[in-house]
Amino acid sequence: MAVTRDVDIIFPYISDTGAYPPESCIFGLMTVISACAGIATIYARYKFVEKLSGDTRVVSPRLNYTALVFGLLSCLGMCIVATFQETAVMWVHDIGALMFFVPAFFPTAICAYFVKQTTLHRDKDDEDYPYHVASASCEWVCAFSFICFFLTYIDDFKLFTLRVKTENVK
Repeated sequence: MAVTRDVDIIFPYISDTGAYPPESCIFGLMTVISACAGIATIYARYKFVEKLSGDTRVVSPRLNYTALVFGLLSCLGMCIVATFQETAVMWVHDIGALMFFVPAFFPTAICAYFVKQTTLHRDKDDEDYPYHVASASCEWVCAFSFICFFLTYIDDFKLFTLRVKTENVK
């Protein structure tokens, strides 16, 4: 936490905020909860688009399914990032981060098109400090943009109810 000086106060990388205990425990738990909420949101959006485009064929079922797969891969990446701290197994953590950000970009960009709308401390005197601040800022903006993107579904979801039906397989 920044208050205990475990990370930089000004724009730390997201993963730096959960690199060491006890922060890593809170970071991991909240990230997995967010991934589960993301899975529910992505699936609800998939069913919403499926129902909406069933009659009109505005969006191809293949594109809708691809967005579902990319969204689920992104949530899996979130879980990997939460489980493997950058200080423990960095290469797995980095793969998880790529799995989170790269697949999440494409459904966001496609939807926007259709809708039309390690070092935890940095010295301010370091030559690359401005680049660190810029990249960490972009990381936070990107993460919050995905959250805001999910929030745009609220009005759409008010039009539908989602039920899960279970059946015995004989």
